[in-house]
Amino acid sequence: RARLVDVRTDAEWTYVGLPNLAALERQPIKLAWQLFPAMQVNPAFVGALAAEIADKATPLLFLCRSGVRSKAAAAAMTAAGYTRAYNISDGFEGQPDADKHRGRVNGWKASGLPWTQG
Repeated sequence: RARLVDVRTDAEWTYVGLPNLAALERQPIKLAWQLFPAMQVNPAFVGALAAEIADKATPLLFLCRSGVRSKAAAAAMTAAGYTRAYNISDGFEGQPDADKHRGRVNGWKASGLPWTQG
């Protein structure tokens, strides 16, 4: 029943990649927490996700690049009454390495979890 909610932007989904949940016969919910290019918080986020997932006991796993936006999204859904909202703290790309490149130290990609290029 758990749902993965990818809160990154369209550009990130397209150019960086997406978790691939084909083995589970479902894909992540793509819903931006912040709106590109100004990166203001998406005022429709909570309502849009609530319309998609009405059951407030559904486990929600939030994912962004590095765990910052997804933490805010999980907190917002908790405040909206969802009882099982979790942040994936290392995100999709994780923290930068010594050369300031992401996707190598930790996170979804570096952990070898399935993903696809947008």
